[in-house]
Amino acid sequence: MWKEDPHSLYRKFIFKDFSEAFAFMTRVALAAEKMDHHPRWTNVYNQVEIWLNTHDAGEVVTEKDHQLADLIDQL
Repeated sequence: MWKEDPHSLYRKFIFKDFSEAFAFMTRVALAAEKMDHHPRWTNVYNQVEIWLNTHDAGEVVTEKDHQLADLIDQL
């Protein structure tokens, strides 16, 4: 479930292992590139944390962030 505050959408994903986490990040990266909307994220072993906001809108959450979050949820 995504947590929203005025400056970001946040979600933590936990996978079986590093390979699954990295495969997920690869899918997200390709989708984000198509949208020209790139997340801030971290990865440690099987955990991926993602923060979404729109930089050119002043670091706030916009519809573009919600669209990418929905797409990430589908992956």
